Formats: sequence, structure tokens, C-alpha cells
Amino acid sequence: MSIIMSPATKQLIDALCCLQGVGPKTAQRMAFQLLAEPNREKGHKLTNALHTALNTVTLCNRCRCYTEQDLCLLCCNLSRTPELLCVVESPADIIAIEETQAFKGFYFVLHGHLSPLDGIGPDEIAIPQLFNMIQKRSITDIIIATNPTMEGKATAHYIATHVASNVTCSQLAHGVPLGGELEYLDGGTLAHALQMRTTIKEKIGE
Repeated sequence: MSIIMSPATKQLIDALCCLQGVGPKTAQRMAFQLLAEPNREKGHKLTNALHTALNTVTLCNRCRCYTEQDLCLLCCNLSRTPELLCVVESPADIIAIEETQAFKGFYFVLHGHLSPLDGIGPDEIAIPQLFNMIQKRSITDIIIATNPTMEGKATAHYIATHVASNVTCSQLAHGVPLGGELEYLDGGTLAHALQMRTTIKEKIGE
């Protein structure tokens, strides 16, 4: 097949394969769809959107979600509860939680989880910045909403055992299946998990 495929087409397919969950066959199908004459305009629109995003989108200075500004829209929202923080693994988890309308605090995005075997420690997922944010912003209640995987649970345990003693830590409870990922849960299930979260560590004193 590679013999009859043009170099540029092969390059496009290889580039699409870098996306998580996209294998060679799926990438080939996507590439051929974009290269089809009726879809060329859509392809150029995708190219422009990708170029703009890659050159303008960065991480929010506070929560580390994606934004084009120093602070994202959520961090600029003064109506949210300032002492309540939800720690998640990815920006997709924020979208999933926000769709439930069950959480009114702020967020911190780890962009991953602890995985010593892969060389991912606290510094690689900005846990020191998280602790600094908790201290500076007088956070008293943390929901650790990492995915219910072994790595997610280890990350939640690490945060809970290293956070200051005057901070309450809880985690999502009923409704989140073991090994599942938050972005794929329906709103009702996630809202129930937020409401029925379990305490990991109680704050001590004031």
C-alpha cells in the first residue's frame, strides 16, 4: 500500500496517528476524507483552527486549564466559591463536571497522574504548584476528582497525605466505575458522585 501512496498522503496519515486512539486504519480514513475534493475547504478550516490554537492557547496561570489569557474564564468568575477546589487530571474532566452544574468552586488541572514507572512524579504534574495555590488562596475543602484507576487513586492518596492539616480532602464516591474516566460519564452519574463524595482527610483545627 505504501508503494502507491504519495509521500504527502503518507505524512498526513502518520501525523494523524499521533492522536490518542487513532490507529493506522482510522488515520487513513480521516486523511482520505480530508483530501476528498468536496472536503478540501473543511481541511483548510481545520488547518487554520489548529494553527491558531497551537499558537495562542496556553495554560491558565492559576488552574492550568487551556486559555488564551493569563486567567481562564472560570478563574475570573467571582461568583464561584473561593475556598472550594476540585483537582482533576485533564481539562476534559472540567467540562464533564461543569455540565452537571453540581460544583461551584474552582479547579486545578494536573494534566496527568503519578506514575513512577513512567518517570512521572509530583513535579511533572505540578503538585508543588497545587500546594502553593492551596496555601495562597486559603483553600479549605478539596475534592480530588482523579480517575478511579490505580494511578489516579495513588495520586489522590499522595495529595491527601501531603496537603496541610487544616484542609479537608474528599474524593468522588458512588457512580464512578473502577477503571473509568470522568469525561465519558453521563451528567447524572457524575453529579451524584460529586454529592456523595467521601472524605479522605479531615482538616484539623482552624
